[in-house]
Amino acid sequence: MYKYGLSVKFRSTENNAQKLSSILLKASELVSRAKGCQLYLVSIDSEDPDTVWSTEVWDSKEDHDNSLSVIGVKELISQAMPLFAAPPEKVKEIKILGGYGINP
Repeated sequence: MYKYGLSVKFRSTENNAQKLSSILLKASELVSRAKGCQLYLVSIDSEDPDTVWSTEVWDSKEDHDNSLSVIGVKELISQAMPLFAAPPEKVKEIKILGGYGINP
């Protein structure tokens, strides 16, 4: 069975990538305890300082979808929304086979 992977591109309003990434890092702390969370990585684009990426690995898409109901996540989403220059862009959903750092 595959793990569910997701990469999301967030374009922040000018000079707000640090604020946005801080909110996403708080979200990663909350969902780290959610069922099925294997990885929630937050990065700033090295070529565009107003772009933030999240890379997630979950046991299943259902676990990912359920993570949106973790207490505090919706509040963080509402804090992040005003910092978006555009809607988040789901870049890729992938099937994770495994590898170092991913639990079987």
